[in-house]
Amino acid sequence: MAKRMITLTRPSADALAVLGQQLHEARLDKGWTVIDTAGRLGVDPRTVRAIEHGSPTVTIGTVFNAAFLLGVNLFGLDSQALAEARRRGEDTLALLPSRVRQTRRDRFDGIDF
Repeated sequence: MAKRMITLTRPSADALAVLGQQLHEARLDKGWTVIDTAGRLGVDPRTVRAIEHGSPTVTIGTVFNAAFLLGVNLFGLDSQALAEARRRGEDTLALLPSRVRQTRRDRFDGIDF
């Protein structure tokens, strides 16, 4: 299978690199090897290395799972605060009329990112 080419903006590449560095440091602080971490995540060790190197080809769900496994807060929020922020966002969106809260697919249909 051919590898998909992803073009990143500089801020996106920087964000991936910083998160990868934070995850690498957290893994070392725990004393876990790449193989230990991969086993806990249920992924191949190459995936852990790709995450730590800021690869844009790793699924965001896998990267977020790694962050929570290693105790790295996302968006500066711990797990509880993140859940609260999600609920607030859902509550806010529920107040909008349905014509305003179209799905992402409806708004961007036909636009290739």
